[in-house]
Amino acid sequence: MKRREYSIYIMTTKPSIPKGTRDFLPEETARRNYIFDTIREVYELYGFRSIETPAMENLSTLMGKYGEEGDKLLFKILNSGNFLSDLQPGDINPSHLGHLASVLCEKGLRYDLTVPFARFVVQHREEIKLPFRRYQIQPVWRADRPQKGRYREFYQCDADVVGSDSLLNEVELVEIIDEVFSRLNINVDININNRKLLTAMAERIGAADKITEVTVAIDKLDKIGPEGVEEELRAAGIDEEGIAALRPVIGLQGSNDEKLAAMRSAFGDIPAGAKGLEETEFVLGALSSLGLRSRVTYNPALARGLNYYTGCIFEVKALDTQIGSITGGGRYDNLTGIFGMPGLSGVGISFGADRIYDVLTTLDLFPPETGRTTQLFFVNFGDEAATTRCLKLASAARKAGIRTEVFPDAVKMKKQMAYASALGVRYVAIIGGDELSAGTVTLKDMDRREQQTVGQADLVETVRAGL
Repeated sequence: MKRREYSIYIMTTKPSIPKGTRDFLPEETARRNYIFDTIREVYELYGFRSIETPAMENLSTLMGKYGEEGDKLLFKILNSGNFLSDLQPGDINPSHLGHLASVLCEKGLRYDLTVPFARFVVQHREEIKLPFRRYQIQPVWRADRPQKGRYREFYQCDADVVGSDSLLNEVELVEIIDEVFSRLNINVDININNRKLLTAMAERIGAADKITEVTVAIDKLDKIGPEGVEEELRAAGIDEEGIAALRPVIGLQGSNDEKLAAMRSAFGDIPAGAKGLEETEFVLGALSSLGLRSRVTYNPALARGLNYYTGCIFEVKALDTQIGSITGGGRYDNLTGIFGMPGLSGVGISFGADRIYDVLTTLDLFPPETGRTTQLFFVNFGDEAATTRCLKLASAARKAGIRTEVFPDAVKMKKQMAYASALGVRYVAIIGGDELSAGTVTLKDMDRREQQTVGQADLVETVRAGL
């Protein structure tokens, strides 16, 4: 391609970003930060401390932790320099592409925040105090097929307590969920179950070796209904007797106490079932005395997909819009064992920031101030003395905590006012020749469409009182 042709190509081709990723405009970023800041404030209110881990981890840390399908969704990073230098003829084999990837790539982008956290705990064991309460708000990456509501790059907002078996941790995590959604004004239903009860269900029907298949089928109850769950169980090799034994449990209705009583009758004689009921009843009992604003529901069909959960599990859904799970989590007893530190119990939750954003947008629940940055805007007429006065007043306003902007160019006032309106500015300050001589400011309230004249010495207090 000739140089001139190439230049034309560059000028006419619109740049883009990889599929499954997004740019966020200022208003979107402000709204997302409103969610992150709300979650962060509540986490810290309960004594959780922030950590960060690298965007990339050694592949040896990530591989084998998410199952075969998860391994396929890991973004792998080519080794630096001549990444083909260690390649052998036998390495290029279409039936063993995983081996080829391990030769060419030593690092990968993190798939979630949980496995890197487990690595963090083991690596820094001597530097942290147990029980360790951590929160982490960072992006993760998955080489998934992009579609509505599913991205290749997205944020997770996790909190975990490791080094404690106490069920008080579960109680406080539910309190955190309730507090976050109360602050966001989202009505939610917090579903609770226990993996030990699911284990007891599988044992009861003689399918302990198929616990994964059983839980995956039951977890689809909301999507495919009882009949669909039964078909899934048949496909997994569960016989009709086993399905009949589970039928009273699948779709069990009633109050929390009624459902727990039914579960005790059906599975209380199995050790795992008895323990699961004991734990669930403790958590629900403690929560009932705390006056939570959210609904808390015992859901015997809740399974959660990740097999490392071993105790209480949580899932949260918005009540006023259909959007799926917006928060989840649970107890895990041996996650750090994959890195050589067995027996360290933990429990954690993760808020789905993207889905929470969609709920707030759908229900129009973002506060009006969320997308507003500049609160006070000074018009620039180009007069040196007036500009100097504007800069001094703007400096005083910023010191008082008022987000302030002085328009840099002396263009037509109509253009400056359109700019301020587009940004959602609350107050516009005008200092022309008359105002400069009189020591005043013409102050426009853009929300109320009102105008007043105030003394320059009173400007900051007037604006602060109106915000």
